Amino acid sequence: MSYKEAQKKFAKIGIDTEKAIKDLGSVKISMHCWQGDDVGGFESVGGASNGIQTTGNYPGKATTPEQLMADLDFALSLIPGKHRVNLHACYGIHKDKVVDRNKLTPEQFKPWVEWAKKRGVGLDFNPTFFSHGNVVDGLTLSSPDPKIRKFWIEHGIACLKIAEYMAKELKSPCAINFWCPDGYKDEPSDRLGPRRRMADSLDRIFKTKYDRKLVIPTFESKLFGIGVESYTVNSHEFVMGYAQSRKILALLDMGHFHLTENVADKISSFLMFFGKVAFHISRPVRWDSDHVIRQNDDLRAAAQEIVKMGTGNFLIALDYFDASICRVAAWVLGMRNMQKELLKAMLTPNAQLKALQDAGEFTAQLVLQEEYKDYPWEEVWAEFARRNGQDPGEDWLKSVNAYEKDVLLKR
Repeated sequence: MSYKEAQKKFAKIGIDTEKAIKDLGSVKISMHCWQGDDVGGFESVGGASNGIQTTGNYPGKATTPEQLMADLDFALSLIPGKHRVNLHACYGIHKDKVVDRNKLTPEQFKPWVEWAKKRGVGLDFNPTFFSHGNVVDGLTLSSPDPKIRKFWIEHGIACLKIAEYMAKELKSPCAINFWCPDGYKDEPSDRLGPRRRMADSLDRIFKTKYDRKLVIPTFESKLFGIGVESYTVNSHEFVMGYAQSRKILALLDMGHFHLTENVADKISSFLMFFGKVAFHISRPVRWDSDHVIRQNDDLRAAAQEIVKMGTGNFLIALDYFDASICRVAAWVLGMRNMQKELLKAMLTPNAQLKALQDAGEFTAQLVLQEEYKDYPWEEVWAEFARRNGQDPGEDWLKSVNAYEKDVLLKR
């Protein structure tokens, strides 16, 4: 079937494929830098630790800023559209001496801003509350030690200033996401105290003056983590309550809930009470293992909700770090899969299906929900890819294989 034929078929159910192509092109997904080097960063030779880890040792990992930037460049060249890049604070570029996290300034991120300017991409940012000696007994902002809390409060404040710098320089609002690994391996005797300390620490950070039109703070919950299996300070309920009361955004991560929970079902509630939804797209397998996202039911359901409620109401970022396969291929596959599921949702006659639901026509709703899955979305995707100078199929893997042979495997 050709694109023109697919266009006519979708038109019969009220779908304008040209509009879908245009709408998909306007969605900027924030691609996470940490997939490129297994959440290593440029502060030390140590790997990810303190509640976070990667598995696998595939060759070709980026070990310098120049290598990571080159890999990001190559990955973005194989993804249709213009997107964003999401940085962690541990990816600051230090010259002669590593600056500790509580002393970070925009200076360590100037090379990233210059890189982004040349490519016309926006930047998002994250404080790094892990892989550091001041993560003591699994705690940072909720530590009972005032000195430890002070260090991490200073880090959070420094990161707000860096995010504002990025936004001003790139003339694009910067989302800054706060995720802390704090928690306990076994059942705690005091659940309230750490949460009170966490809230107080965050309050001290957010008292810093920053331009709320340029900086978008988000706060991420988690069910459990490595070494904090029994209790996480930043549980879903704590994060929801804190974020709503402080007028910042709570962030949903698809990998931070029980595998039986439908994360897509949470989106509408978030939108109602926060006005916007910050969303990390990931794929848990047994635990929060952050596998590369696939075109599965979970991703499809999330994309449907995003499109129904308006893509402009969402901050979409990917979040996984698979070190068992080619890291560049993991980026490209994940980004294209996200775009494909968004397109499928854009090609669904949601208004018609909603009308059937409201009328109680549940048989027709179910039948059409299933039948519309077989409509030729692939032809529309192919047209979208071609208009963006990309091959719609799997031939992009040949380019990655050549890059791997010529660049990655020579590191």
